[in-house]
Amino acid sequence: MCLSQQTISLISALLFMSVSLSYGKLSCKRGHSGPTYESMQAVFDLQPFRPAVNLSNPTITNISFTLYAVLGVNEKTQILTTFLWLRLYWHNEFLIWDLEECDGVTRISLPVRQLWSPDIIVYEFVDDDVSQACPYVYVNHTGHIRWDRMLRLVSACNLEIFSFPFDVQNCTFTFGSYMHTIRDVRVSPALTFEEMSGNSKRYLEASGEWELVDILGETSILQFGIDEWDIITFWVVIKRRPVLYVVNLLIPSSFLMLIDILSFYLPPHSVDRASFKMTLILGYTVFLLIMNDLLPSTANGTPIIGIYFSVCLALMVISLLETVIITNVLHHNSMKYQAVPQWVRVVVLKHIANLICYRRQEDGRPPSKTAKVKNESLDGAGSFTQPSSQTPVQHNADVSMIPVPGAAAPPELQQICQYLSDLRAHLSSLQKESELQDQWCHVGYVLDFLLFRIYLLLISCYALVIISMWCIWISQT
Repeated sequence: MCLSQQTISLISALLFMSVSLSYGKLSCKRGHSGPTYESMQAVFDLQPFRPAVNLSNPTITNISFTLYAVLGVNEKTQILTTFLWLRLYWHNEFLIWDLEECDGVTRISLPVRQLWSPDIIVYEFVDDDVSQACPYVYVNHTGHIRWDRMLRLVSACNLEIFSFPFDVQNCTFTFGSYMHTIRDVRVSPALTFEEMSGNSKRYLEASGEWELVDILGETSILQFGIDEWDIITFWVVIKRRPVLYVVNLLIPSSFLMLIDILSFYLPPHSVDRASFKMTLILGYTVFLLIMNDLLPSTANGTPIIGIYFSVCLALMVISLLETVIITNVLHHNSMKYQAVPQWVRVVVLKHIANLICYRRQEDGRPPSKTAKVKNESLDGAGSFTQPSSQTPVQHNADVSMIPVPGAAAPPELQQICQYLSDLRAHLSSLQKESELQDQWCHVGYVLDFLLFRIYLLLISCYALVIISMWCIWISQT
């Protein structure tokens, strides 16, 4: 009972003090600049109450901010971290004094904890504010209060990374009262949205890879059930600087793809092109593993640059398969001593060769090794039989060695004839193998030329599609 009486008496005293302050102003003493401590202490005692003589009139709060820094963007958790200079204005009807009585003092600073302050928050806030607090506010002689504070804002943002690293992000900052409805607190911008955007672009520091594009906003009313809150919605549009990712990701990948294209100019019959391409694929895989930390990761989707790298790796594998096919045509079929089928001659050597404008250079080609060996062997055989007709004396001396019809040939002559027949058969097989290899090489070169053109066409179309998608995304945003 005693506690209830004390509470009633305290409330009555506070109401009486508020009524008395409403009809008067802060008192000042002669020789004392500004309001007296006693009069301000009476206002400090009213700190829990909204500073309005008529509580049916809402307290108007003006809000403005300057975006000072973009500290980080976490695509995986969809969080934007920024640093703001926040400025709040509101009117305290109890903090009014006369300039003439107070020696012309127009503004004083007071501790913010001793005064009522609007509970303005950012609705997208997802973490504690660890920025340095500003404990004081400026109070004008008309009762208008200005509170400048620093705010490290960790807010939720729907980040679109499809066009990474040429992406543009649009994040929302919604300012409003946490508890007071529209009947108690109204909010409005202290500056125009163009002025806030210009100030932020002027003072933006430590932005790193992000650049401020614009700050837009509008005032609206948030309705939840039967209650309504006054809010201000700001849209902060930031753009990523892509130079770092172009230099570290796109240019090295383009160089590796260029080397893969140039590897088609290696002769497939004399150089192990497949080993070169496998080494190139291994190097590209290591490159992707090293650069994986630079790529954003999110469950919402895959950035187009990730698709670009995957398709580049797939194209390298296709290039390796093409080399395997050409190697099989050049070596496997020719080693089986199989002639080129007639349908292959018609389709590949005639129609496909004419389609891709392939011309075989045969004029002035040096004779093959087999032909040289055969000519030399035949010349040697001729020189072996020539002396028998050039020296009559020796001919007469060896005439007894000529076999007589019906008589058995000497064993030495039979052995020589056997050697000559074996040599002729070996030279014939070498010539046949050389001709088969030459025919299959012609088929392999035509197919290699065709697949190389198809590979170039695929890469060109793919590059045009990727560039077009990036340009369309940037123009839309």
